[in-house]
Amino acid sequence: MHATATIPIVMVNVSDPVASGLVASLARPGGNVTGVADYGTEMQIKGVELLRTAVPKTKRLAALMSDNPVHAAQLKTVQDAARSLGLTVLPSIVKSLEEFEGAFASMKRGNADALIVFGGAPFGTPAQRDKLIELAAKAKLPTMYRGRWWVEAGGLLSYGGIALNRLSSVATYVDKILKGAKPGDLPIEQPTKFELVINMKTAKALGLTIPQTLLQRADQVIE
Repeated sequence: MHATATIPIVMVNVSDPVASGLVASLARPGGNVTGVADYGTEMQIKGVELLRTAVPKTKRLAALMSDNPVHAAQLKTVQDAARSLGLTVLPSIVKSLEEFEGAFASMKRGNADALIVFGGAPFGTPAQRDKLIELAAKAKLPTMYRGRWWVEAGGLLSYGGIALNRLSSVATYVDKILKGAKPGDLPIEQPTKFELVINMKTAKALGLTIPQTLLQRADQVIE
């Protein structure tokens, strides 16, 4: 956006684009930006609730985030949601893979019972994903993630919109723009389908018994 006010920009999986100042509104973005957003803040609230259901004894919840401005806003929402459940939030900010181990050491000092990982950088590459899952397993921390690929790789829980549908939508936006549509006139799309995925192998490794009520709500249980 700083580089151009005329070349169309199609975004994908951006949390809270209105609050971030990327677009004027979801229905009519204005300017040269449109695309697909996610319910970042709402997903974090739901993530706290589901994680507490999975680990009822949780009292101290670690939150792993970056210096992304959206994460700061989401942290306040997570703190409010956690407070309503009687939980204390222990935030850790990391900017690169090299800072992950220090963050987990801080969680250990804070006696964290569980962890929620915010979406987006620096948690997107396979190396970052694998390192986080490894450290969570080593620390015996039940962890909630934002996409099924985390759970397929060995994470415990994930909740979020179905990413494949959103990625497919990007092509539709590009097609419309190339055919003459103005980005500012194309409404921002948000996910309509959400999924809860649980890895039972990871749960067993953590010595965790997932409540049957939560298993029944899951869209997929990985054995």
